[in-house]
Amino acid sequence: MAQPSEVKTEIYSSALELIGNTPLLALDRLWPGPGRILAKCEFMNPGASIKDRSSLYMIQNARESGQLQPGGSVLEVTSGNQGCGLAVVCAVLGHPITLTMSKGNSVQRAIHMEALGAKCVRVPQVEGTYGNVTLADVQQAEKKGLEIAEETGAFYVNQFNNGMNSASHYHGTGPEIWRQTGQRVDAFVATVGTAGTFAGTSKFLKEKNPDTLCYVVEPSGSEPIKGEPITKPLHLLQGSGYGCVPNLFEFDHMDGTLSVTDEESLQYKKLIGEKEGLYVGYTSGANVAAAVKLLESGKLPKDAWVVTILNDTGLKYTPVPEELT
Repeated sequence: MAQPSEVKTEIYSSALELIGNTPLLALDRLWPGPGRILAKCEFMNPGASIKDRSSLYMIQNARESGQLQPGGSVLEVTSGNQGCGLAVVCAVLGHPITLTMSKGNSVQRAIHMEALGAKCVRVPQVEGTYGNVTLADVQQAEKKGLEIAEETGAFYVNQFNNGMNSASHYHGTGPEIWRQTGQRVDAFVATVGTAGTFAGTSKFLKEKNPDTLCYVVEPSGSEPIKGEPITKPLHLLQGSGYGCVPNLFEFDHMDGTLSVTDEESLQYKKLIGEKEGLYVGYTSGANVAAAVKLLESGKLPKDAWVVTILNDTGLKYTPVPEELT
């Protein structure tokens, strides 16, 4: 009989060890072919989104560089997911954290952050409506966040300009996808908020195989990366499509853009639930809609594998307005 010291256990020391190494799932029921859609299940991170990865990477870097001292306060401006990820990390590492977020972002996100011990300051909108957040709304939340950072001396994470954001995906998400696919990725498609996910992942995949096609997913009418004028700043893709080219974005690793309407995002969000049994958010629906469009475009071989991201859980969102159902 094995002694207790010889028994192998599978016990993690903290929630931080649950971040990353998410499964890659084939959406064969939703898309039986030709080709295949492979989706990274980022809603399975402890903060329920892909932003957990960059949250951990940015905070660890700040601690190692001395920008953030043990027990020091943290401040960030968020649309919700980054705030939830940072709240997970700060809870485990013992950092008080304050997050500013537009009131247009779903209240479920504020509830989530505060349940993890964070303080969430919800900033009134100046342009958008609830569920539809514009760049002006984000800038208002940023203004409030910077005021708090100056008053308190808290470490400002600054996800939109923090190179560790995209580095987390270059060193994590990209290598995981490459390993999980057996080094076969014909195309990668992803929505862009801060651009961290797309910038880091596409850079890694392009270095491994320059023939991998990388496409940005933008909400219809808000496509600055494509170079189009903004005609629809209000859309359902919270945390994405802010109507500007993010500072972390790198055109060198992009092969093109794909436009997705609110209706298409809703359609595929619903199909992911009904066909694959997964309740995800609107950007996840947009990513899968874009993957389908790319496979239907004729730009890829018939047997192509397209990798995309299921960014977060649908539990972070208020139900969609009735006029879009």
